[in-house]
Amino acid sequence: MTRDERISLNEAARRAGVSAATLTRWADEKIVPVRKGKWTPAAAAQARVVARMRERGHSLEELKQAGREGKLAFGFSEESFADRTGLVSMEEASQQTGFSEDLIERIMVVLGTPLGRERDLSEVDVGAVKLLSTVAEAGLPIEAVLQLVRVYAQAVRRIADAEVRLFHLFVHEPMMRDGLGSLEMAEQMGGLVASVTPTTRPLFEYLHDRYVRYFIEQDVVGHMEDEFGGDSEIDQIRISLCFIDLTGFTRFTEEEGDAKAFSVIERFTEAVEGTLPSEANIVKSIGDEVMVVSPDPVSLVEWAVGFLALFKDRPKPRAGVHFGGAVFRDGDYFGSQVNLTHRVVNRALGGEVLVTDAVADAINEHEVLELDSLGAIDLKGFPEPTPLFLVRVRT
Repeated sequence: MTRDERISLNEAARRAGVSAATLTRWADEKIVPVRKGKWTPAAAAQARVVARMRERGHSLEELKQAGREGKLAFGFSEESFADRTGLVSMEEASQQTGFSEDLIERIMVVLGTPLGRERDLSEVDVGAVKLLSTVAEAGLPIEAVLQLVRVYAQAVRRIADAEVRLFHLFVHEPMMRDGLGSLEMAEQMGGLVASVTPTTRPLFEYLHDRYVRYFIEQDVVGHMEDEFGGDSEIDQIRISLCFIDLTGFTRFTEEEGDAKAFSVIERFTEAVEGTLPSEANIVKSIGDEVMVVSPDPVSLVEWAVGFLALFKDRPKPRAGVHFGGAVFRDGDYFGSQVNLTHRVVNRALGGEVLVTDAVADAINEHEVLELDSLGAIDLKGFPEPTPLFLVRVRT
């Protein structure tokens, strides 16, 4: 498909998830840029974002202004990265790959497609699962295959997150400052992405081979380095931060044994992956602890409360949520506010969600959730007490 491809109004409406009449009105009001009434995948993609922002309460005037400023000009991604292959039923995918339907579902959850969204896979999805079945046929146990998929998925999520953030900081932001129109901006960014994208796979293969070779050598000599140096420019991002872990996990391991403890971690991690809101992202998991970030503190707290309610037996999870500035570098988040969030979760009991005042302000008038103030609490490493709140479901 070329960047000049046209699609029908009805197809654009299907992709955007709104009616054709709504799309026509948005085009007439210049909320979505459309040239001479001709819809493109890029315009439909921008309309889909407008629809999502409307669901979150943003006014059309706000979105119109954002469109004029180029903040919604991301439609090039629809043309560069969209999967347009045919759909394959789960039953057919099972026959083609040799994996059970349940196993394929587990794999898709690990890859970031929670259950319940759709039962059909694309041909590209099935091709990826076939590759994993080849690995399993070579002798790697299924549980090891799932762990490998999880490591790959989390690593590539970080890579994609870094690519998008750096692209925004060094390409999109300068274009907005220069006052380019939405369509011109989308076209220029699309051209840049089209030029850069072909380099990513060879670069990934090079880095993969380089690091595998390095770690094999380190494993042979029995030594693994824990830290890697290197300076790079950093930027601070305002974001919702959440740590969630299992209380009393060390004692649980001592009492129940490593095998059962490992099984609990597997179920816990898969549950996090399978229930996260779409805008949230797992940054990393270390043992029984998972770090999650999201641009929206409200949906993150809603998820945490609902997630903890799923666990009735020990070890029970607990969560701490904070909203603040964090340093983004190498796909991870660092700084005092990250450390603060970690201190917050350490003060929670099993089944509790604790939040700071920065998050409490965002959910103070929530229809379902309510807050119990715990007062200002001394947290290790922070000179001033931090106001903390326990989040509950209204009774």
